[in-house]
Amino acid sequence: MKAIILFGHGARDSRWREPFDRLAVLWREQQPKTPVELAFLEMMQPSLEEAVISLSAQGANEITVVPVFFGQGGHLRNDFPVLLEECRSKFPNMTLSATPAVGEDLAVLQAIVDFGRQKIGL
Repeated sequence: MKAIILFGHGARDSRWREPFDRLAVLWREQQPKTPVELAFLEMMQPSLEEAVISLSAQGANEITVVPVFFGQGGHLRNDFPVLLEECRSKFPNMTLSATPAVGEDLAVLQAIVDFGRQKIGL
């Protein structure tokens, strides 16, 4: 079974994760047959490993991690690959892959332009 992890940075302020929670709810409403979990690099739970464990318990054997970051900074270039590889080592029967950062996708960038245009009435 396929599943998805929405992976964010994490923050000390618990309100920071509210858009991530809404994103997961939207996913569940629109893709109810494909489980989703949130995971965070630091300061918040669950961790990437905890999210993989949760999805594995739900029967997932193919997980795609989607970094909900604006771009490929140091965390995604250095820290994230290490965490992903650790999970691959701990879960050898699980297929774990990752997408580029969502902010690098033209459709996401266009959605931001559209949002700005709408907000200023153009």
